[in-house]
Amino acid sequence: MATLQTASLTISEMREFAGFTQAERAFIERGLDIALGRGDAFKSWSRSAEDQRAIRSQYLAYRELKQLRGLIACDGGGDGLELYLGTLVRIAAQDLAQEQLDGFSAFRFLYERLLGAHARPYLPAAFCGAAALPHIRPCRRKMLLQSLSEAAATAPAWSRREPVFYPERVLEALD
Repeated sequence: MATLQTASLTISEMREFAGFTQAERAFIERGLDIALGRGDAFKSWSRSAEDQRAIRSQYLAYRELKQLRGLIACDGGGDGLELYLGTLVRIAAQDLAQEQLDGFSAFRFLYERLLGAHARPYLPAAFCGAAALPHIRPCRRKMLLQSLSEAAATAPAWSRREPVFYPERVLEALD
């Protein structure tokens, strides 16, 4: 029964991923490659000097993920919340500034995999905080903030189930 349930969850996560734009899917795959150390992102993803700068920026920002994974912000907003949420907003702002994630769903999908299920309750706040920063272009800011549904913003509870599907880039072999 557990295997069937895991398979169903995996398919559900795969469908969600397939619903993102091609740019969002590529950004998620690249982010996971960088964060999880899945090969050399510069070799896999770099096509230009701009790509190299963006990848380097992600490598630098994602160094803090290990610390965040070890922290669990207090549910009551006590000690640790400032460090946890502040760091999370800083990393999220760097990702959103790259203009590859067009909404909260893709952001949530990536960050659930970067940090784990315990981060879910904090993702709407981090997303809003990062999306509202002045270095995000005003039209992008509006689009990003409007992508957060009322249901996600006011959820009374969050699943503690860890993600099971971690998408990877599949390169086609050239003949």
